Amino acid sequence: MGLVGVQENGGGEMGLVLGNKKKYKRMDSELSDDFDDDALNLHHQQQERKKTIRKYVLACAIFASFNNVLLGYDVGVMSGAIIFIQEDLKISEVQEEVLVGILSIISLLGSLAGGRTSDIIGRKWTMAFAAVVFQIGAAIMTLAPSFEILMIGRVLAGVGIGFGVMIAPVYIAEISPTVDRGSLTSFPEIFINLGILLGYVSNYAFSGLSVHTNWRVMLAVGILPSVFIGVALFIIPESPRWLVMQNRVEEARSVLLKTVENEKEVDDKLTEIVAAAGISNGEKNEEKAVWRELLSPSPPIRRMLITGFGIQCFQQITGIDATVYYSPEIFKEAGIKNNSKLLAATVAVGVTKTAFILIATFLVDRVGRKPLLYVSTIGMTVCLLTLSLTLGLVGNGQLGIALAILCICGNVAFFSVGMGPICWILTSEIFPLRLRAQASALGAVGNRVCSGLVAMSFLSLSHTITIAGTFFLFALFSALSVLFAYKCVPETKGRSLEQIELLFENHNEWQGSEVEMGDSEHLVQKA
Repeated sequence: MGLVGVQENGGGEMGLVLGNKKKYKRMDSELSDDFDDDALNLHHQQQERKKTIRKYVLACAIFASFNNVLLGYDVGVMSGAIIFIQEDLKISEVQEEVLVGILSIISLLGSLAGGRTSDIIGRKWTMAFAAVVFQIGAAIMTLAPSFEILMIGRVLAGVGIGFGVMIAPVYIAEISPTVDRGSLTSFPEIFINLGILLGYVSNYAFSGLSVHTNWRVMLAVGILPSVFIGVALFIIPESPRWLVMQNRVEEARSVLLKTVENEKEVDDKLTEIVAAAGISNGEKNEEKAVWRELLSPSPPIRRMLITGFGIQCFQQITGIDATVYYSPEIFKEAGIKNNSKLLAATVAVGVTKTAFILIATFLVDRVGRKPLLYVSTIGMTVCLLTLSLTLGLVGNGQLGIALAILCICGNVAFFSVGMGPICWILTSEIFPLRLRAQASALGAVGNRVCSGLVAMSFLSLSHTITIAGTFFLFALFSALSVLFAYKCVPETKGRSLEQIELLFENHNEWQGSEVEMGDSEHLVQKA
């Protein structure tokens, strides 16, 4: 065994020698180790903070999206419930069209009022109000003894849905970190699809009850998702951007501390939001009234309105609601006659629609909005055209049924990959803070009007030009949407809400050229 001694190293520093093995421990290494430990602990704390904040923002996005389950459920369940409502209440085909389509038309009132309401009472409490109004409407529909009472409940449900549909994407976009904003803002569309699937399953599950009871149970189940909104109010914060608009800057900072991963960026983010909101030293700058600016827009705002309103309209005039509401009628035309088989086929449509929206959620912040939009609109055009040719030329055999199911599932799949979620993502991203809620509401109005017109005219149009001819018309609109995406939709991936305004300053930016990140300093409100 060797001796323990002291040896001087080349730097004149002392180290321990154990036996024949010379092991040195630098006297300054303790400081280095402490520094490494501190750095490691700091890194660990930062990682834990990021995980906690991501979970918190994810929970906020999920709870904010519950109202969208109501819209999806209503769309899905009505496609099957209408069969039994018609039989029970002995309503005419025109009444059937009105009952199905009125929700979309009436929901525009909720969407139109929702923008102003959310600017007054906040994003969070607007969602709560939407849930309450829908619950009242759903309860009236469930107990309705006649078509007239059923319509009253349907109107109230439509107003509630209108409020919920426009506010959820705006709220989520305003609390989300830039890197995850696209994925999180697509959650409302995911929940719409989940609601549609639940509606289809409800149709299939309760179709065996008596005709007087089954459709009432189907509609009553739609009340349950709105109950979760009450729970959400105790979890989700108010939008920090709305708080800034109300001159509640410190409260906004508290919310940002919960939603921004890098704590050092909170003050920079808050400064950017304050500048975008037109607030200086705690006071609002004078500016034109929001509606006056929307009615007499500057060129950049006009381009924003064309993009936001246009994408909302194209989402619906390509016929997605007709496909979902009237899928049993379409499958009948293809050759399926049994009610249970019709409802089972619609479940397949719902599963497909829900599965592919999940794919969009994973891709939208990775590959961008425009690539997915191109894939979506081109794919929808091909499926709609093929469905038209199938219904018009192939006939009612097994081949016709198989092709019809394939085309409808393909159409909803392509819709869910792009047009479905990106429509709502874009309209919640592209408008300046001072206009965002009410301009998004205006876009939602276009969406609901087009949805209602399609839903209320589908049967009549099908009798006039056949179902095959109707889907050929949808295919033409879908082809136009490809051109619209190319000309009018910018790529917003990876940019903050405040930076996106720059994309519309120059028309050339619409074609996808990059914006210098340093230009963000020029983001000032225009009078």
